[in-house]
Amino acid sequence: MKLMSDSGLWSTGPLVAPSPLQAVLEVSGAVLSWTVDEPAADPQITFTDLSRADWLWRVLGETGHHALASTVESSPSEEPRGVDLEGVDVLPGSLDALRRLAFGHWLRRWWPASQRDGIATLDAALLDAEIALLTAGAEDFFTDDTFDSDVAEVLRPHVAALNAHVQEGDPRIVELVERCADLADEVGIAFDTPARSTRREDYALAAGGERGATTPATVASGVGSVQWSAVPSGIFDAAENTADWSVETAEGVVTATVRVALSGLASPNGVAVRLRSGPWEGDGMLGADGRATFPVVDSDRQPVSESAAWGHDWRATTLSIGAHTGESEQTRDRVRQFARARLAAPADDAFLAEIVAAESDY
Repeated sequence: MKLMSDSGLWSTGPLVAPSPLQAVLEVSGAVLSWTVDEPAADPQITFTDLSRADWLWRVLGETGHHALASTVESSPSEEPRGVDLEGVDVLPGSLDALRRLAFGHWLRRWWPASQRDGIATLDAALLDAEIALLTAGAEDFFTDDTFDSDVAEVLRPHVAALNAHVQEGDPRIVELVERCADLADEVGIAFDTPARSTRREDYALAAGGERGATTPATVASGVGSVQWSAVPSGIFDAAENTADWSVETAEGVVTATVRVALSGLASPNGVAVRLRSGPWEGDGMLGADGRATFPVVDSDRQPVSESAAWGHDWRATTLSIGAHTGESEQTRDRVRQFARARLAAPADDAFLAEIVAAESDY
C-alpha cells in the first residue's frame, strides 16, 4: 500500500476521477472515494481524523491498522510525501458494502436522467429506502455523526411514497418497504402514514420552452449545456444543449431570455444564469418554469441600445447555469454511457430503483 500525505492529510489508494465520476462516502475519520465505472479498483481513503477511524482494522487487518497508524503518528504530513507500507493492503471484500453505499449516494447526485437522451429517472423513494438500509447495515463505520450517516434524514421524506408503492403489489418493493418499516421504528419515524405520494409519473417532464422559438424582434439565439457540478441535482434534463438563449428587442430595450429543460420534481427557482458576449453581459435567476429574462448591459453596466444589438456579432456568446464550476462534455458523455449500460444490463449490485427503471425503459 502507498500512503501519501498532502495539505496536512494522509491518503491511501489510487487517485480517482473527478466529479461527476467520483462516488464518495464519509465515514468516521475518513472519506472514501471510488471511480464509478472502474468497479475493480481500490478506493482512495483520505483520513480526516485517524483517531476516529476505529473501523480500520476491519479493512486492513489488525497488523495493517497498526502499521498505518504508527506511520502517520511518527511522520508529519505538512509536506507532500509518500510512504510504502509493505505487506499492508485492503482486505478482499472488506469495503464492498461501503462501495455500494457510496454508489447509492452517487446515484442520488449524478444519475443523468434525461427525456431527450432516453435515460430513465430513478425513483427517489426506492433509492433512498435502500440507501437507508445500507447505512444502517454499515453502522460499525459510523461510530460518530458524519454527512452520510443519518438514516432518519434519508428515510423520513419518503414515508408516504413508500406506503403508496406497497399498493402496487410488486413483491420486491413490498419486501423493501417492510424492511424500511422495521428500520423506521428503530430510528423513531412513524411509518404508518396512509397518504398517497405523488409519483414522478404523475408529472409531465417540463421543458424550458421550444428550442429555437423566435419572434420578429429576436436579434440572436443559441444553445448551451448545463454543467452538472454547477447545479443542484434532480432539476435539469441531463442531455447536452438543453439551455436555449435568445436576445430580443422590444420598445428599444434589449433583453436576454434563457429557457432550460427540466427533468424531475425539484424546482430551478433561484438558480443563477449568466450570458456573456464580448464586452456585453446579462445576469438573472431562473423561475420555477426554468425561464429567466434579464437586460443586456455593457461593461459599464449601461443598457445596450437596440441598434448596437443588431450590429453585434453574437457568435462567441456563452451561457452558464449555476455556480462557477463544471466538467467537460466528455466526462458527462462517459457518465451517460455508464448509465445506459446499467439500464441495458442491470449489474449484480444494482439498486432496485435501477432495476425498476430498466424494466420501464422501453
